[in-house]
Amino acid sequence: MKKALIIIGSGFASYQLIKTIRRSDKNLPISVFTLDAGHDYNKPDLSHVFSKQQTSRDLIRQSGDEFASENNITLNAFTKVDSIDTNKQEITVKGVKHAYCNLVLATGAKTFIPDAKGNATNEVLTLNTLHEFEAAHSTLRKSNTVLLLGAGLIGTEIAMDLASSGKNVVVVDPSNSLIANMLPVLIAEKLQKKMVEAGIRFELNKTVYALNHNEDKIAVTLSTGEVLRVDCVISAAGLKANTGLAKQSGIEVNKGIKVNALLQTSARHVYALGDCAEINGKVRAYLQPIMLSANALAKTLLAQPTELTLPAMLIKVKTPLMPIQLGGEPVLDVNSWQVDIDAQGYSLSAYNEQKETVGFVVTEGHMKNAFPLLRKLSTPL
Repeated sequence: MKKALIIIGSGFASYQLIKTIRRSDKNLPISVFTLDAGHDYNKPDLSHVFSKQQTSRDLIRQSGDEFASENNITLNAFTKVDSIDTNKQEITVKGVKHAYCNLVLATGAKTFIPDAKGNATNEVLTLNTLHEFEAAHSTLRKSNTVLLLGAGLIGTEIAMDLASSGKNVVVVDPSNSLIANMLPVLIAEKLQKKMVEAGIRFELNKTVYALNHNEDKIAVTLSTGEVLRVDCVISAAGLKANTGLAKQSGIEVNKGIKVNALLQTSARHVYALGDCAEINGKVRAYLQPIMLSANALAKTLLAQPTELTLPAMLIKVKTPLMPIQLGGEPVLDVNSWQVDIDAQGYSLSAYNEQKETVGFVVTEGHMKNAFPLLRKLSTPL
């Protein structure tokens, strides 16, 4: 019997890989092991479910069973993989061993929850997966005041969506500006101003010291000593790659599971893909690099070794009050900026010491400048 390609995880990366393989090979045995139901859904939609008044069912494109049937795979839903033996090329699940020809780790990432004291720390909600949204939906629906941990990309998008749905929103972040690792302060300040005008409150340069139950509320004590009473707390403080299974198996990990240009890990016949994979020192948790990675890996797994090449890519920030697109590195290691401002918005180009364009940001009516600026980037994202 031919050994199967085994994939651990059923998120966007996993399913994109399967769809790509099936366009070329309809019969390669593929087994998927996943901790959840294995439904096919669009994860970026989770950041604007509130204003659209959506439920988890609205986000499901195909049930796990439907996806498995259509793509001729064996889906092992609600199943935990206990260990990997990279020498014998097999995984163990509840004492049963499953042999693989190749193994793909698409284990994704989990939301980082900052440490805090108090008796309500286990009440912090996360919205990184469909399952997490399902678990939090009832609480969020009943909540009037929501505190968000994190003013990064996802936190900012969720904050705006919650406010648009009528919630009172407070955002706490230790940085002094929004999306600090991606937006120059000039742009971040304008975005913050628009969000404040929409009723969103920001507590920047602060952290949460404690979370405690207080009657039917949660008392949030900030690092300054101020106490806020809210109905629920959501963490959007960043993602941490799920590397535990790989590390336990002796596979090299850092920020994520380290892979080479073929997306192969330090173990033969074992690959990593998506939010858990570290490519050239970076975990690239965006749709475009994941799609390109899936396309390259599909060829490699079908005996056509293909190195991943990532071009400069465009990131769209889903903030309707102030649409933003960016590319490259407009903040980190930047020597100078050039800014074009008018009543329509901003176009900002970032340069290194050699006067090469290394990043850009465009807003609102300047969106037409995004692709011309993308072509000028001297380095990929």
